[in-house]
Amino acid sequence: TYLGRSAGDRVLADQIRRGDGDTIPAVIWYSDLRGSTAMAEKLSRETYTEVLNCYFECVGGAVLDAGGEILDFIGDAVLAIFPIDAKMRDRGTACARAYAAAQEAYRRIEGTNAGRAQRAMPQLAFGLGLHVGDVMFGNIGTPGRLSFSVIGPSVNQVARLEALTKEVGRPIVASRAFVESCPGGGWDSLGRHKVQGIAEP
Repeated sequence: TYLGRSAGDRVLADQIRRGDGDTIPAVIWYSDLRGSTAMAEKLSRETYTEVLNCYFECVGGAVLDAGGEILDFIGDAVLAIFPIDAKMRDRGTACARAYAAAQEAYRRIEGTNAGRAQRAMPQLAFGLGLHVGDVMFGNIGTPGRLSFSVIGPSVNQVARLEALTKEVGRPIVASRAFVESCPGGGWDSLGRHKVQGIAEP
């Protein structure tokens, strides 16, 4: 429950030391709730917590149902991966599952918002970055406090892609690497964008 199934299995298999981990190929998902700062300012703690959990249930539930793994809730963001391994034989399969999860997450948010509107509650929206690449999947932190997560340039890039959703006015922004591996999808090219900390546009 706290770590996710794959990370939990690795910890139970004694992958418990700082630096323990593997480099794996994966689709990386990073989504962020829109307007959360304003809601946190206006809403009571209990109401804002309900908003966060509602958003996490819609988005995180779609990720889990599509075979992804949630690695962390970072404030109001969701960091997840769809590993490319024996269960997902190629990039196309993992990317298709992530894309299906994105569509399902938006369907769930729309359904939730319909009910929230009837109760005069704040509407929910989120931005999503999708990328595919290699990540280090393992333990990071201090000797006394570890976190099982992913690190690497691909993780930084997907966070920048999510930030681009605000700039370009689209709810989902995916990298070229993801789009080229995702069958179908009807993607629109948004051109090349220089983003902070990433050398190549």
